[in-house]
Amino acid sequence: MFYNKRFLAIIPARSGSKGLKDKNIKNLNGKPMIAYTIEAAKECNIFEEIIVSTDSLKYAEISNKYGASVPFLRPEYLSTDTATTNDVIECTIKELQKIGKEFDYFILLQPTSPLRTSEDILGAVKLLHKKNANCVVSVCEAEHSPLYMNTLDESLSMDVFLPKDIKTRRQEFPTYYRLNGAIYISKVDYFLKYNNFYGEKSYAYIMDKIRSIDIDDEFDFIMAENYIKMFKV
Repeated sequence: MFYNKRFLAIIPARSGSKGLKDKNIKNLNGKPMIAYTIEAAKECNIFEEIIVSTDSLKYAEISNKYGASVPFLRPEYLSTDTATTNDVIECTIKELQKIGKEFDYFILLQPTSPLRTSEDILGAVKLLHKKNANCVVSVCEAEHSPLYMNTLDESLSMDVFLPKDIKTRRQEFPTYYRLNGAIYISKVDYFLKYNNFYGEKSYAYIMDKIRSIDIDDEFDFIMAENYIKMFKV
């Protein structure tokens, strides 16, 4: 392994979610949802800093309680629902550089993936090392083949919904994967230069579908809560 490298964990946690109110700190089976991600990061024992990027003093207080640092609040332009995660990452890295904190790699860990474990994070880091990668992004197997999906116009016509040449049984289709939002790793200098995770020497880390639950609404939240109770996560 190359744990002598300097790793930074960035946990983005903007307040004011529209889909599920205050979802990042919503009580999930006895503790704020963000706590699961902070605790998983701490269990890895590879991070020099675990930083929560937030615009909320309340979120900062909760994050501190569970062991993360909040050295500064987000500027106003990164506190809107139009702000991109990439901009948040870049701002966080550059603000830390201003106070003399430099890192070789960062790992973005979104709090909306509370079932992601320290084993998943370390597995992704092992892949990073094995491939000598610039970036590693977590994925999971897609629930449905995109070959069975299409858009619909106002007529709701199904005339060309499926390609005419689909004759293969569903079980014989190739396996498709989707981004699950749980883990994004990049070399710091690579990201600052290219501002994305999908360029040269970027690789997929495959996660289990259960641990890939990404909470966006009440349905996702209930699913995650049930899995935590069932599997004692």
